[in-house]
Amino acid sequence: MSFMTTRQFPTSRLRRMRRDDFSRRLMREHTLTAADLIWPVFVLEGEEQREAVPSMPGVERLSIDLLIEEAREAFALGIPAIALFPVVGTALKSELAEEAYNASGLVQRSVRALKEAIPGLGIITDVALDPYTSHGQDGILDEAGYVHNDRTVETLLKQALSHAEAGADVVAPSDMMDGRIGSIRQVLEQERLVNTRIMAYSAKYASRYYGPFRDAVGSAGNLGKADKTTYQMDPGNGDEALHEVALDLAEGADMVMIKPGMPYLDVVRRVKDELKVPTFAYQVSGEYAMHMAAFENGWLEADAVILESLLCFKRAGADGVLTYFAKRAAKLLATT
Repeated sequence: MSFMTTRQFPTSRLRRMRRDDFSRRLMREHTLTAADLIWPVFVLEGEEQREAVPSMPGVERLSIDLLIEEAREAFALGIPAIALFPVVGTALKSELAEEAYNASGLVQRSVRALKEAIPGLGIITDVALDPYTSHGQDGILDEAGYVHNDRTVETLLKQALSHAEAGADVVAPSDMMDGRIGSIRQVLEQERLVNTRIMAYSAKYASRYYGPFRDAVGSAGNLGKADKTTYQMDPGNGDEALHEVALDLAEGADMVMIKPGMPYLDVVRRVKDELKVPTFAYQVSGEYAMHMAAFENGWLEADAVILESLLCFKRAGADGVLTYFAKRAAKLLATT
């Protein structure tokens, strides 16, 4: 019999330690800081351009000059890194996503500008083709319309290398193609970019929570009624996530991502418990939109719920969280 099962009331009154703030803080198992947050941002062409994302109240697409200003504030708040997602014009989208690895492309220019302006800020880039394909899928299609794995990986290699050469600290393949982590790691080693880290989206589910994000980057219309179930994971599977994570680690990933976030906290916990590696989660656009709808209707207390939702990721085992609430949360944490 364990010690815990022998403790009985009234000898054990668990409310005693909850009575005062000081004792609640002394026994708190998990805490949230600004250093746990990664801020996802949407970048678009032009200067002094700022566009609201209707399905994500409070989130904006920003041109590089305005993004630098916002990123500087985020860094000052203690946020260690941002994650870049491009808004690519229709004229630059194609069947083969050639713009994805253009050395003078939007992401590549954004990385160089951000690293020059804020050298200490970590820059994470999304390695995926959906912003660049005319069909909205994350890869190159074969004659039957199926995403061709190995052909897609060839393009992802070029994209990841172009990001690393531009100065990205972390490349984050979010495409869910088999074997892409090992191939990217090999290319980075060959090019002596040995300190470029790989954050693998290892357990990315074919979720319906991504809708607002696709609106933000402009891929929703291209994708239409198609889905991504042939390469992203089935929401009913948990064991498979562990296989995916283990494979990516074996191929050279430095850290792994579970996406979406709160509906998949069980997966975060299993990965952290069983593999004990740097584990991250993404509080995705649909989660953000749901929270904002409740806040705007007065159904939930915004500041408290934001911090509680992010603390839940830490309790589940996440080392960090990608969240659109990053700046707001960092400001709140600075005052508590």
